[in-house]
Amino acid sequence: MNRSLSILAAASILLLAACGSNNNDDDAPKVSVTELAAGTYAVSSGDSANPTAGTYYAAADGTRLLVLNNSTQQAGTVYRREPNGSWQVTPAVTADTTLELLNSSAIPSNVITTGAIARSYTIRLPAGAVAAFSVSAGGDIVAGGTSCKLSGKLTAATLPNALKLSLTTSGCGDLPAQSDGYLVVDKDYAPAAFRLLTYSGSAPVDLWAYAE
Repeated sequence: MNRSLSILAAASILLLAACGSNNNDDDAPKVSVTELAAGTYAVSSGDSANPTAGTYYAAADGTRLLVLNNSTQQAGTVYRREPNGSWQVTPAVTADTTLELLNSSAIPSNVITTGAIARSYTIRLPAGAVAAFSVSAGGDIVAGGTSCKLSGKLTAATLPNALKLSLTTSGCGDLPAQSDGYLVVDKDYAPAAFRLLTYSGSAPVDLWAYAE
């Protein structure tokens, strides 16, 4: 009898702990963003007199990526959503947030392959130093001869104009040692070839790559 009571008590404690965990999840800030159909869009948000510009990438499976630029044309805020998931935002918010887009205009959408971008590149770090790397036809990011070493992997993404990115850095100042995100391409980035966007830390990482 005592053993049965002990088992019941332990089960009750586990149930209460699970309920507490669910309550914490329920208390997390809710983020919602204007829903757009599959495609790529130039968008704006915020004050109509001084709007914030960005790009919205939408896949048919529900994946979404919205990059809003700051005054220096770097990623200031990144919103993203996985299929059947909820919107996430970097930097994180502390209260429920609803982002209503002021305008959206469809721009060309293409399927990006690693083979199409295989070559050598350089990026300029926020502190001013330069980092060299190359992309192989198989999607490997290989560090060059600079003191900042960028390496990682690119794989196919369901988002248009994008590849999934896993990025590792060494000797690159304040850049996180490991982060995940996307490589995104847009002809308006010229002369830059693409952007490396990650959001594993407290702020987005936005690196513009130029072909050598």
